[in-house]
Amino acid sequence: MIIRTIPKIILSLALFTLLSASRPIPEKQSPNIILIMADDLGIGLLGHEGQKIIKTPHIDRLAAEGMRFTRAYSNMLCAPSRASLITGLHDSHHNRFEITAGGIYETLNDHPEAVAQVEQAINASLKPIPKNQVFLGQAAQERGYVTGQIGKLEWGFATSHLQMKRHGWDYYLGYLDHQRAHGFYPPFLFENETLKYYAGNTLPNSGKSKEPETEEAFKERWNMEGKAVYSENIFMEGVMNFLEVNQKQPFFLYFPTQLPHGPVSIPAVHPDFIHDNRLTQIEKEYASMVKMLDDHVGQILSKLDELQLTENTIVIFMADNGHEIYYGQEGRTLKPYTDMTTGKKFDDLANKYYSDLAGDVFDGNAGQAGMKRSNLQGGIRIPLIVRWPGHIAANSVSDRLVANYDLLPTIAEITGYKSQIKTDGLSFYGELVRSKPVKKHQHVVYSSYTGPTLITQDGWKIRTVLKANAFELYYLPNDYREENNLAASRPEKLAELKAKLLKECDGDFNNGLFQNKNIINSMKFYKAHP
Repeated sequence: MIIRTIPKIILSLALFTLLSASRPIPEKQSPNIILIMADDLGIGLLGHEGQKIIKTPHIDRLAAEGMRFTRAYSNMLCAPSRASLITGLHDSHHNRFEITAGGIYETLNDHPEAVAQVEQAINASLKPIPKNQVFLGQAAQERGYVTGQIGKLEWGFATSHLQMKRHGWDYYLGYLDHQRAHGFYPPFLFENETLKYYAGNTLPNSGKSKEPETEEAFKERWNMEGKAVYSENIFMEGVMNFLEVNQKQPFFLYFPTQLPHGPVSIPAVHPDFIHDNRLTQIEKEYASMVKMLDDHVGQILSKLDELQLTENTIVIFMADNGHEIYYGQEGRTLKPYTDMTTGKKFDDLANKYYSDLAGDVFDGNAGQAGMKRSNLQGGIRIPLIVRWPGHIAANSVSDRLVANYDLLPTIAEITGYKSQIKTDGLSFYGELVRSKPVKKHQHVVYSSYTGPTLITQDGWKIRTVLKANAFELYYLPNDYREENNLAASRPEKLAELKAKLLKECDGDFNNGLFQNKNIINSMKFYKAHP
């Protein structure tokens, strides 16, 4: 079905209030769960983490009223990060996640009638989903929760209705294609199976703006022809309606927002930055995207207060990966990332990225080495905050080693899901409520474009740059910036961690090497079966 109008989301959402009649009835005190995932939000962009320019009072409120994790990790890139979150598995196994290429849904700009063929092409490109595999939404859904996902959907880069339903979502609204999510003015989105067009959004690329910043890019970005409806406003309407409609029953809402992923796009510069002489125009616009993210968190918290759901709702805030720069400009900061003091490109090895060398006025990765796509700390260490008034101690801090693939077993425990789950994760529910001793990770593991990395509970880290046959060793408690490679001076520790890493990679370090050539191109099937 295709509708060429701005959707009235509340009617569609109301249908899902009927679903609980045929499901297990959760315990009366089963808490609601809201999981907010920011996109490319470096840990250094938050006020409570030291950000000096952008004020984030609402996310700071979450930290003040809940628990903040100082050693939380995620994958170095969007798609594997979201796959790990939803499946509870790390991304360095031999049988790795199947990730599809983005862009296939752009064919619907001119041929909306082809939606069934696009769906078929994606599904035919992927292996069948095992019947016994358990997913994030499913763990709540099978416990009687109404589940919803709004925003940049699933792990992508292109996904399908079949996957969304199998993964346990009663309701979804947003982009099924992450490439289209690089623009903020989509001609269409999906509300469940319904393809919905937005009057006034006419640009096939969803209004994706240009990089780096130039006079031409500025003019193109602020030419609002074909840009009538901002996607994040659509999503916030959906979030508010979901909470309103489902306030009388347990719900799990996953909100993977686009913000502050670029290229930069914002309807207006926030008043906080209009006269801030520390910032260029493009930096003011980027800061406004972070500010909008914080404002949206505030709107969600206010809605919970209004509906008197605050005390029975767990709010989780996290990011998908490390910081990325979308505000590059000649003479300021450059992409590819460049040492502005020497003119040399950063290489993640002999010449590591640091904000002070790159000219990042925001210090988005909080002084760590590396950025998104890297297995350095700046690429994989993320913010993670959990609030549940009356159950989680306010202003508490945990140094527990946490992986994003811990979210599935944690939410399963919260909802009371009892069936067996195949997962690399460990529930940290007991850590949140301090009710009982909890099992801790001995290490966590992630892939990257240079190779895998492993971080241990006691602070050791081995990282790889496989093409250079480099295995670096760091002791993070004494080396926040990863500047002191101990591989030569601690060969026994290097050998120990190298063996553990090889085991986690199922006997081949290359299983932890993320390569674009392994991304599945569903478009080939689509073109062969028009």
